[in-house]
Amino acid sequence: MRCKSAARSVVVLGVTLAACLQGGCRTDPGWPLWESYTSNAFDAQGRIVDHSAGDRTTSEGQAYGMFFALVANDRARFEKLVNWTQDNLAGGDLTVRLPAWSWGKASDGAWKTLDQNPSSDADLWMAYSLLEAGRLWHDPRYESLGRMMVSLIAKQEVTLVPRLGTTLLPGPFGFHPDAGTWILNPSYLQPSVLSYLAAMFPQGPWGAVLSSLPRIVTESSGGGFAMDWVTAGSSLGPAAKSGATGGTGTGSAAGSYDAIRVYLWLGIADAETPGVKESLAGLSGMATYLKQHPAPPRRVDENGAVAEADGPVGFSAAVVPYVHALSMKQEEKLQTDRVAGMRDPASGLYGRGAMYYDQNLVLFSTGWSEQRLRFDRQGRLKVKWR
Repeated sequence: MRCKSAARSVVVLGVTLAACLQGGCRTDPGWPLWESYTSNAFDAQGRIVDHSAGDRTTSEGQAYGMFFALVANDRARFEKLVNWTQDNLAGGDLTVRLPAWSWGKASDGAWKTLDQNPSSDADLWMAYSLLEAGRLWHDPRYESLGRMMVSLIAKQEVTLVPRLGTTLLPGPFGFHPDAGTWILNPSYLQPSVLSYLAAMFPQGPWGAVLSSLPRIVTESSGGGFAMDWVTAGSSLGPAAKSGATGGTGTGSAAGSYDAIRVYLWLGIADAETPGVKESLAGLSGMATYLKQHPAPPRRVDENGAVAEADGPVGFSAAVVPYVHALSMKQEEKLQTDRVAGMRDPASGLYGRGAMYYDQNLVLFSTGWSEQRLRFDRQGRLKVKWR
């Protein structure tokens, strides 16, 4: 009896191990914040719902959701996110069409794509997550789809800007308003993702795109603060707010909800990732401000003057890895404590109203702090469950 029981145990263990090696089971207790987030924002069909914006879905939300699902070893939700994105944002085929950036309820009451223009930051995060899902879950389907997306991004969203070099446009349409002007977004250039693509596709444009990041960040900074939008051409400088579908809109140049991700991306990147140290050196304005204030500013103008103080919880979360990278231990603790103090114990989410954007910034930041996600110098993802 004992021999049969032991043999049965070995068989069960072998089957379980094989399933885990294929990404079919979880090897850690899960990620509580991801579970809280999906309880609030994940639709059973496979879309991330932004309740603060009329229940719309964006390609950014889908891409972030795929990344977090991979970090959480949540293969079921990952698959649903991919399928919904492909069916609803890419006309049924992500191998030939980059996803539209916005989907929701139109003025005629129909739920459909609201803007067909892709968004390159979402495209890059999506392609990266697919490629790494292929590697970590040993699934060539995901890797193949990721490779096709990378090819489309290179063809449609990478451009050569005189006096700057090869860089990333925010989308295929609307960001080159005249022959001598390009509109860029520093927060779309994630150094870990670009370093990964440069290593994986050495014949592609990704090393050059990554090389453009330090100049874009530092030469366009307002008083040492990252800017949301940058104009490139004869020189680099802060730009007025750009519409999500492309082109420049009304308003003044500023560093705010887009730019806050620049600090986050630099902070969670491996310190030896090309361009990270140079970019951090150009953002001393935020470091100086945080030494004197309990929260990051919500908005600074193009000269670095604070237009709105007391940024939301997601802003504090975003700068935690940034001040860590600068060895600012006191400021790191202050911002970490501020984030922790704004958690709702009932929902498990953060900030007043549990805003979609705040939760995503907190997921990146706390996932990094808890070592659920880390990147090596070449951008490969290191996860807790492996």
